[in-house]
Amino acid sequence: MFDRRIANIRQRFIKENLDGLLISSVSNITYLTGYANFSQDEREAYLIIGGDFQYIITDGRYTEAIKREVPHFTLFERSHQNETEQFFGQLKNQIKLLGIEEDNLTVSEYKLIKKHFKTKHFEVNKLRSIKNSEEIKKIETACRIGDLAFEYILKEIKDEVTEKQIAQQLENFIREKGAQFSFPPIVAFGKNSSVPHYQTGETVLGPESSSGRGGQFVLLDFGVKFENYCSDMTRTVFFGQPSKKQQNMYEVVLEAQKKAVDYVKSSVKAAEVDKIARDHIRSTGYPTIPHSLGHGIGLEVHEHPYLSPKSKEILKEGMIFSIEPGIYIPDFGGVRIEDLYVFEKRGLRQITTSTKNLITI
Repeated sequence: MFDRRIANIRQRFIKENLDGLLISSVSNITYLTGYANFSQDEREAYLIIGGDFQYIITDGRYTEAIKREVPHFTLFERSHQNETEQFFGQLKNQIKLLGIEEDNLTVSEYKLIKKHFKTKHFEVNKLRSIKNSEEIKKIETACRIGDLAFEYILKEIKDEVTEKQIAQQLENFIREKGAQFSFPPIVAFGKNSSVPHYQTGETVLGPESSSGRGGQFVLLDFGVKFENYCSDMTRTVFFGQPSKKQQNMYEVVLEAQKKAVDYVKSSVKAAEVDKIARDHIRSTGYPTIPHSLGHGIGLEVHEHPYLSPKSKEILKEGMIFSIEPGIYIPDFGGVRIEDLYVFEKRGLRQITTSTKNLITI
C-alpha cells in the first residue's frame, strides 16, 4: 500500500518537473509511512523523496521504531553532530528543484531549505482525498463509536450539568471504546450555540440558563479518532420543549442537508452542492451559513475536498466528506446538523447513523 502511494506521489512530482519532494506535515508522513507517533506540535521528522531514493529524517528517540516500522525508507538520524542542513547539502547535486509544503513550514525552515534548493509548492494533501477500502473501514468504525457516544450522552444531558462535564463524559466513553477525540468537542448550551466554533465552557443547563423562549439548544459537535482516522458529527437537541421558531430552524437546516445530499451526482462540483444548501436557508429568511457546507475527512478532521462557495473541486468516488448546514442567530441560539458521507458508484452513503429526528429531553 505504501509503495503504491509513494510511486503515485513520485510520478506526480516528476510530471511537475521536480527532482524531489520534502514532506513536513505529520499527517502526510503518516500517510506515506504508516508511522503516526510524531508530535503535531514539534518538528520531529521530514521525508525527502527523490526519483530513486526516499529518506526519513528524524532523531535518535525514534531510531529503533523507524527501523522496525518504516523499513521502506532509509533513515537519516540527525543530531548535533549530524544536522539536517548537512544532509540537505549532500543532496544538492541530486535535487535542483524541490517540491515543498509551503503551508506547513516556518519562515526559518523555508530559509534553510532555500539555501540548498530552488523550491516550488507541491500540493500533497489532495492526494489523500480518495480513500481506499481500508481507510473507509477505519472511518466507519470511528463513526460507529461516535454514534454510540451520542446515544450514551443523551442520557447524561440533565438539569445543572455543565458543558465541560458533558464534554468530559463524551471523552471518557470514547476512550473506553479504545479510541480518542479527533478534535476538542464543542458542547454549547442555549445562546452559546449561535457561535459556530464555540469554546466549551462552564455554562450550566437548566432554568437559570434558560432564555424563556422555548427549550434550551444543546449543540454537540464531536469526533472520534480510530487507528489514526477521524470522524465528525454534529447534532442539535433541545432540553425542554422547543418553541415554534426553534422547531422551524431545525426543520430548515435538516431540509438544507437533504437537498444537498440529493443533489450530489457523479463528478458534481463541490461549490454547487454548497450553493444548494445555502440558497435554501436564505430562501426561508435566515442568514447564510457562515462557514463552508462541508469538508473532507481522513487522517485529519479537515482535508480535501472542501464544499464551499469558492471551491474548484469535483466530488469523486472514494471521497468522504461532511455535509453540515447551520443557522445561527446571535443571542438566541443555533442549529447545525452534520453527517459524513462516502461517495460510491451508486451515490452518497451516509456513515454517521445517529437519528436526525428532533429530540426533546
